[in-house]
Amino acid sequence: MLNKLVFKSFIVALSCLMLSACNNKDERHTSIRLAHHLDTKHPVHKSLVHMNEVLKELSGGTMELVIYPSAQVGTEREVLELLQIGSMGMTKVSASSLEAFVPQMKVFGLPYLFNDHAHYWRTLDSNIGQELLDAGTPFLIKGLGYFDAGSRSFYSTKRKVEKPEDLQGLKIRVMSSKTAVSMVNTMGGAATTVSWGELYTALQQGIVGGAENNPPSFYFSKHYEVSKYYLLDEHTSIPDVIVIGTKVWNNLKPQEQQWLSQAMSEATEYQKILWAESTAMSLQKVKEAGVEVIIADKKPFQESVSPIYESLEGTLLEPLVEDIKALGESK
Repeated sequence: MLNKLVFKSFIVALSCLMLSACNNKDERHTSIRLAHHLDTKHPVHKSLVHMNEVLKELSGGTMELVIYPSAQVGTEREVLELLQIGSMGMTKVSASSLEAFVPQMKVFGLPYLFNDHAHYWRTLDSNIGQELLDAGTPFLIKGLGYFDAGSRSFYSTKRKVEKPEDLQGLKIRVMSSKTAVSMVNTMGGAATTVSWGELYTALQQGIVGGAENNPPSFYFSKHYEVSKYYLLDEHTSIPDVIVIGTKVWNNLKPQEQQWLSQAMSEATEYQKILWAESTAMSLQKVKEAGVEVIIADKKPFQESVSPIYESLEGTLLEPLVEDIKALGESK
């Protein structure tokens, strides 16, 4: 704990030096610090490394990302707060983590919102996706782009889950998101918020009986070691969002902003490929480790969450959901 506090203090102090270097008009070299909580083997981290390589190439070596993986700087929320004050430049967060700052991001937590993966990306690449990226600007957070985070599914330790009734009374770990809590509770489970770093122990000790996440996160976290049932119900598709603090973004020259945006675009395409490969590999690895992977009948789960959509009437999410559904009907 002390080491983390010392590290954070170092980061804050270092920020002044880096911004000072950025403002040197004679010899400008821009370093942007980017923190995230994932392992270095994760496809998201590899894609951020690729983004840095593209950025350095586009800028002729005058721009770079300094990446701090594995939650060295803190939780997603803690890093977002550092972005707001300008002590950290960029981060990768789940769209669910942005709910507290950008209420419209709650839409991604709605279960079974997308017809398929093509509908998901059609939405992210549309004006809707861009408007959601821009919606954080008043809160000093600017969205640069999206990474694929696949679909989230349930996994459990001792009790096999195949239908909504199997969730009755089962404590399921969810992210710190009101939408996620509502979804699990509506399905019949008992939603419990546990930090990602403490989840392995919580599963191992029976504090929670299950959780939900995408295949790569299930595999790389080693949660498969203590969770032997994985139900592919694919209830939500919540993208990762690459964000930059507006204090840092506004300090960049227009050309630097353009380079960074282009590097983001290329990293997204690269990450899509890595994500597909990682998902297939992860499912194979957990099967080899003895996990029973169950293909869900999604219809009962979709029916169980209908009250959530009924509750949206008259809210700011209602027209947003209608627009997203309309994109699913257009090919």
